[in-house]
Amino acid sequence: MTASGPPSYGAPASYPVHVSADPVADRPSSWLWLVKWLLVIPHGLVLMLLWPAFLLLTVVAFFAILVTGRYPRAIFDFNVGVLRWTWRVGYYAYGVLGTDRYPPFTLRDDPGYPAHLEVEYPQRLSRGLVLVKWWLLVLPHYLVVAVLTGAVARAARETTGVEWAWEGGLVALLAVIAGVILLFAGRYPQGLYDLLLGLNRWVLRVAGYAALMTDAYPPFRLDQGGSGAPAALAGTDPLRTTPAVRPSPWSAGRTVAVVAGALAVVTGLGLATGGLVLQTWREDGYLTSPTRTVQTDGYAVATESLELRGVALEQGVGEIRVRAEALDGGELFIGIAEAEDAAVYLAGVDHTVLTGRLMGGDRHVPGDAPRTPPEDADIWLGSAIGPGRQAVEVTAEPGDWVVVAMPADGPGLVATADVGVTLPWFPQATATAIVLGLLLLLSGAAAMAVALNSTRGPE
Repeated sequence: MTASGPPSYGAPASYPVHVSADPVADRPSSWLWLVKWLLVIPHGLVLMLLWPAFLLLTVVAFFAILVTGRYPRAIFDFNVGVLRWTWRVGYYAYGVLGTDRYPPFTLRDDPGYPAHLEVEYPQRLSRGLVLVKWWLLVLPHYLVVAVLTGAVARAARETTGVEWAWEGGLVALLAVIAGVILLFAGRYPQGLYDLLLGLNRWVLRVAGYAALMTDAYPPFRLDQGGSGAPAALAGTDPLRTTPAVRPSPWSAGRTVAVVAGALAVVTGLGLATGGLVLQTWREDGYLTSPTRTVQTDGYAVATESLELRGVALEQGVGEIRVRAEALDGGELFIGIAEAEDAAVYLAGVDHTVLTGRLMGGDRHVPGDAPRTPPEDADIWLGSAIGPGRQAVEVTAEPGDWVVVAMPADGPGLVATADVGVTLPWFPQATATAIVLGLLLLLSGAAAMAVALNSTRGPE
């Protein structure tokens, strides 16, 4: 590894993330793959705990590399163990379906298991590259990995709403095809097995690079088969395809400690940050919503019926404030009324009903001008009229309520509006969240530090 300079594009066989497996599939059952989704659930639950710790420790490693140019060895061993665990589960399940031997519950390498992952420990890492390699330099590889893992289809569904017939990615699709062939032919096609190993190797190389474990840029090359490199590139010793395995210092107890600490840190950070953010949303004692623009070509804008009732209302809500301001600076009326009274008043009036959806969808109700000016109607629990920002403050009462905003000088209105509420318990709750979050953050960091220091060994 180099301490500075551009990414290294070394010889294919020398890439420091070594992903290997038996050269042929381990005679998997023709039917067991149908239920492996169930059998692998315990490993899935464990990985759901390990990966937050992996990400948090990678952040710690980022700052360590930025300051010292070195990847802390204890963190390195843990993160390699998480990648190794993930690879074994993928090899067993729908990443390859290469074996029916159940993966071991350990971060350490298991010499008897047919799938292995090792990463060469870098003595020095570039303090400049660490700032850009995980998000900028690796972007082309992220696009490839997104196709292989199905992230492209899932992102497309989230952004366009289009449902895809298959969102599991190319790797899982090929593994399922291998399973179908196993089911009917009773054999695993060697070419498909080699291809799946190569695709998984690509993903794991990118994961190792993005996790800052090496400065060597992942090759844009599909190294198929169990060894991880073509025979012609395997070096002087054709039998050696992975580095010597260093015994992992991560026992079960230390792993549990660092995972629990990481979860405490993440939870504490969320509580403390959430409490601070919610405190900033308070304005004059009101927890205030973001400002929204409302508009109509008619004579009024009204909300749908808002139901307020229950013990939570009586004990948890104080005052409600609605504010609105016409963008043209003209006079504006705003009022709060019971839903039935508002419906009677707006009957036959050209107005717009806000449906609550953020992106369009408001409902236009055709009609004429109101027969009675809003300020003369006696239906309002609270109201205000005038130029500039108008505010209505009322005590929260049980019932079904509607907020109505109307221009004072004819049809057409474009205004900004927000809603605020006072919650008597809110200041104490946010303060408690901040304090509890800080305690969890400190205790989690301490637990992780103890676990990491206890695993420190020769580098």
